[in-house]
Amino acid sequence: MAGYMLIDTDVFDQDVFAEFAVKIVEAMEAHGGRFLVRGGATEVMDGDWAPHRIVIMEFESFERAQGFVNSPEYAALQDLRERCMNARTMIVDGV
Repeated sequence: MAGYMLIDTDVFDQDVFAEFAVKIVEAMEAHGGRFLVRGGATEVMDGDWAPHRIVIMEFESFERAQGFVNSPEYAALQDLRERCMNARTMIVDGV
């Protein structure tokens, strides 16, 4: 069963984000992940949610997604993440 990482980001420094964007791809792919959604238009259909930039990554399993989040590759990007965005992140189990 696939695992998904859902991220709502509020990017406040585009220059630093450009550097982060390249490095996150390498880190994610090293753990078998791929992007399903990487920004783009959103339209809230119900509720008071105010998303910024939505990202969805797919992994082979929930455990592989956890492995990515807890990996040295992802940890190494923490400084860049904090310098360019605020993010709300979760991992969910697929069906």
